[in-house]
Amino acid sequence: MTKLQKSREKGENPEIFRVYAETQIPDMADEALLQPPTESASPKSSLLAEVSNAATRAFVVGFSSCACCAFVLGCIAGYSSPTQLSIMRDLNLSVADYSFFGSILTVGQIIGAFMCGRLTDLFGRVYTMWITNILYIAGWLGIAFAKGAWLLDLGRFFHGVAIGIASYLGPIYIAEITPRNLRGAASSLSQLCMVIGISIVYALGTVVTWRNLALIGSVPCLVTLPLLFFVPESPRWLAKMARYKEFEAVLLHLRGAEADVSDEAAEILEYTDGIEQQTGDGFFKLFQRKYAFSLMIGVVLVALPQLGGVNGFLFYTDAIFSSAGISSDVGFMTSSLVQLLTGILGTFLVDVSGRRFTSRNIIGLHRYGHIFLPAGMLRKERHYLETGTPMLALASVLVYIGANALGMSSIPWIIASEIYPMDVKGSAGTICNLAGAISSWIVAYFFSFLLQWSSTGTFLIFASVCGFGVVFIAKLVPETKGKSLEEIQALLTASG
Repeated sequence: MTKLQKSREKGENPEIFRVYAETQIPDMADEALLQPPTESASPKSSLLAEVSNAATRAFVVGFSSCACCAFVLGCIAGYSSPTQLSIMRDLNLSVADYSFFGSILTVGQIIGAFMCGRLTDLFGRVYTMWITNILYIAGWLGIAFAKGAWLLDLGRFFHGVAIGIASYLGPIYIAEITPRNLRGAASSLSQLCMVIGISIVYALGTVVTWRNLALIGSVPCLVTLPLLFFVPESPRWLAKMARYKEFEAVLLHLRGAEADVSDEAAEILEYTDGIEQQTGDGFFKLFQRKYAFSLMIGVVLVALPQLGGVNGFLFYTDAIFSSAGISSDVGFMTSSLVQLLTGILGTFLVDVSGRRFTSRNIIGLHRYGHIFLPAGMLRKERHYLETGTPMLALASVLVYIGANALGMSSIPWIIASEIYPMDVKGSAGTICNLAGAISSWIVAYFFSFLLQWSSTGTFLIFASVCGFGVVFIAKLVPETKGKSLEEIQALLTASG
């Protein structure tokens, strides 16, 4: 017997929208909540009404907390690039020491990836946000007050653990509280905050000391803490935990008093009830044949940007600029502007052009960036047309960073947050996070040594990975735009 059936036998009514409406807003119970939208309303006015409802009440608070966390994640990802030379000088670090500082982030990310699925499933989305924010603050303070390498590395490690948890937590929370036609834009807007964080750190890193930059990075975390007292829990998680009254009240609160949520609630409850009837542990259920296709898609999509060299660009941009003969100040300021503009554009593209089309073309741009950058460096090494080399190299870096901000930093996680059912979502999040974290560690640690071996060979390897990504996305990744989470998951399970 499922939790839903037991609840009904006890006399609990999981369809309590009328009761909730009559006790909270009695005058609107029949007309507004229980009647479908009238046909006379135009599609545009209906969409505006939905946007208005979703953009008010608890949705704003929940989204804002995720946006602040994404902003902090961007600050962390971009921190080691503009501060590399000053940290190495002030703390007397070698290239190996600084490579360890850059890569210890991904070691923490691996540990966080192991924890994320179990934490979010056991304690819920909101309590897990508390944990990540405390780790963020501890990490920034450790870096800001470091007198030696050990405290610097410890702070970076705390950041890694927090990122390992938050990388999946943020997208799934936004996907679970947002209406289907706004889900991609909301997730992309959150990721835009991450891009803004990277851009601001790049810009401030040219004028602020590395210690003060760390203190500035802790400010958004402190802003987020009071917001968490008002963040609503995910309605899908509440349904999974058989907390039906809270589930329906939160769903109504998220969509607005005038929204008709009966169909959405019935779909969520029916799907959750079906999952309850299945037996077996969630982690091992993930490896059943019916989940093989969706698991492969999630793992490959999350690992692709990392193996395509994204962390090499983010962590060691200063070294790339130096190798290409580009002024660091000019490079970082230009990169900040390009990331910001392309990030704004990407927010609109993901729900207009779709996840599949956008990601395929973005990974193609990554490939071109990898091809033209070593071409510029090769000209510099062989003293051939050296005058144009810095401009070619800078343009290549901007193409890559701009393409990443356009959506490749967000779309894999948007898709991964959409394609897994609730019974295996935590386990799938752990596996995807591990794939991304391990790939990230490999690139972060070995990137400096690869550049010393051959800058041209390094970027051609990354270009090959991006070429594989174009083919993979074009042939295997389905389009999820405009579908409910339950529709997407049923489609992929049938394909498996």
